[in-house]
Amino acid sequence: LDATAISVSLLRRDFNTAGSVMFLLGVGELLEEWTHKKSVGDLARSMSLNVEKVWKKVDGTEVLVPLSDVTAGDELTVHMGTVIPLDGVVVSGEAMVNQASMTGESQPVRKEPGSYVYAGTALEEGEITFKVEKSAGSTRYERIVQMIEDSEKLKSSVEGKASNLADALVPWSLGGTALTYLLTRNATKALSILMVDFSCALKLAMPLAVLSAMREASQHHITVKGGKFLEAVAEAETIVFDKTGTLTKGEFKVSEVQPSADKNNTIGKEELLEIAAYGEGYSNHPIANSIREAYGKTLSMERVTDTEEIAGHGIHTFIDGREVYLGNAKLMDAQNIAYTENKTAGTVVYVACNNVFAGSIVISDTVKEGSKDAIRDMKQVGVKKTVMLTGDRQAAADAVAAELGIDEVHAELLPADKVGQVEKLLGAQNEKERLAFVGDGINDAPVLTRADIGIAMGSMGSDAAIEAADIVLMDDDIRKIASLVKIARKTLGIVKQNIVFALAVKALVLLLGALGMANMWEAVFADVGVSVIAILNSMRTLNTK
Repeated sequence: LDATAISVSLLRRDFNTAGSVMFLLGVGELLEEWTHKKSVGDLARSMSLNVEKVWKKVDGTEVLVPLSDVTAGDELTVHMGTVIPLDGVVVSGEAMVNQASMTGESQPVRKEPGSYVYAGTALEEGEITFKVEKSAGSTRYERIVQMIEDSEKLKSSVEGKASNLADALVPWSLGGTALTYLLTRNATKALSILMVDFSCALKLAMPLAVLSAMREASQHHITVKGGKFLEAVAEAETIVFDKTGTLTKGEFKVSEVQPSADKNNTIGKEELLEIAAYGEGYSNHPIANSIREAYGKTLSMERVTDTEEIAGHGIHTFIDGREVYLGNAKLMDAQNIAYTENKTAGTVVYVACNNVFAGSIVISDTVKEGSKDAIRDMKQVGVKKTVMLTGDRQAAADAVAAELGIDEVHAELLPADKVGQVEKLLGAQNEKERLAFVGDGINDAPVLTRADIGIAMGSMGSDAAIEAADIVLMDDDIRKIASLVKIARKTLGIVKQNIVFALAVKALVLLLGALGMANMWEAVFADVGVSVIAILNSMRTLNTK
């Protein structure tokens, strides 16, 4: 349509109109290109490592070579104060590596032979030589950059509808031009109809609004994998959380040691904790670690014999010749040991010595700082319902939910049960509502995929969860979800503003042109001017803080 309008203007020797249209079209293209660079190009470049040369081991000697010459299997040496350029496995040396850019860990991590190192992490102390696992262009870091660059391909449905509408209106614009000329024999009136092109404002401004929003989300350390996910977040009415690692730290601590009041029990609080620590002496489970940490003394494991782990129930062992059972209530029931149920919130370990109930130990998972604020902020921005899913006991789950202000709790779930609960919640909502799931672990990947929007924790989450998610919180701060909802809703508002503004102005000028009341400059404004205004509106800062 623009090409036709310019050609007709040139044929009529109306060079002012043709030049003005071309100038404004050029301005629009420059604005689009500049915004695209800011939204995608600058973001990707800011994440790139900018490493050009590396020290490669060749016949036992370090040789400085271009990074592009390195292939999988080569050995590279990294010195103190430099960035690790590629993913690989350490073959020699020891070092402390800052992995905050990749995993979010606040403290440097010790790396030694056999340890895995990531591209983009910084070596703070020491020196290592590692074998390259993946060449340039295929590291985890670069996959994140590529994901951002590709994300604009995932258009939102609003963008798709606007683009389809623009395409559908082109034949009508051409038909209206021909009809106006046939009825009036006035080329100026016909040209004013032709100049009013719907497609530019609709096709350019919508993607730019989404890209600008994705760039702003990245400034909040949120990676959005496509425009359609921003639109889904804007319509999110229910947000479902996994508990451990998402709302809580996953750091277990002994919160209560309760000896049995049974008259046959002679074991006090300190001895009860000692027995539990020895009973869990060979286990690497976080609960076992928390009990040993609470005991705080060196264990002489020669006191322990014939330890047997009873899957899903607990442990059977002998300590100083005494038969000990420690585990959950099912273990006590299976051994026909009379016990007093402990209803305190948390994970309860029951202990029996020589078939006499000795007492119980409660281990609690600590709530993350900011979790309560996050739930409050989400409700303030319009999220109607918050739900928590967990494999933990109902009492422990209810206590966390009450502390955080969560509306609905489903406890004692297996990973497959979580998918079932999400499907039930999805079935209960209407077509316009969306459900988001927030999780971090490997077993959360199926749920992240099943929800309308999957949100994963970037630094502590598993690769499987991050790959399955639509949105990644790079610093694991779930308070950012409320900011994301604000960004998404404001972006959707801008998109709708652009559509209404473009259609209204263009339709008005079309009508005036057909009636002979609009001149060529008004038609030019309705065509290119409206596009420029829509682009500028899409580029503006969202100010969601």
